[in-house]
Amino acid sequence: MAKGNSNIVVACDGSDHSLHAAKMAANMAKVTGKPLKLLAVFPGTRLEKLVVSGVWPTELEKEAEEYGRKIFDAAKETVSGIAEPSEEILLKGDPAKEIIEYLEEHPGSHLYLGRRGHSMVRSLTLGSISEKVVRHATGPVTVVSE
Repeated sequence: MAKGNSNIVVACDGSDHSLHAAKMAANMAKVTGKPLKLLAVFPGTRLEKLVVSGVWPTELEKEAEEYGRKIFDAAKETVSGIAEPSEEILLKGDPAKEIIEYLEEHPGSHLYLGRRGHSMVRSLTLGSISEKVVRHATGPVTVVSE
């Protein structure tokens, strides 16, 4: 494991919890002088539905980019005046799996994420993304709840 944290990464999904996490991460980035990175995952379930419905790869990429732009714009508006994000990272697939793999590939990252981003029913049936990430993360994770 890397000594110290080389950057602060916030997992964004547009939920109130993730926007609150973005604000906390931005404040930490400001205080520590570390870069702030925004990370979003275009959900695999949406990918699968689009592929099954016959969406062509170029349309799928456009859908993912639009999803990312919406999520990143909301996060950037939230952190405006606190810290300027140095990078926007858009991944595709299962959110928990993609976030865990990102942390494994980027040692020294300190992840901030919201406690909940999905409906309570889905969280109860599938287990929350934050719980999966905390259980399997290879570095520091701060889970933010309102």
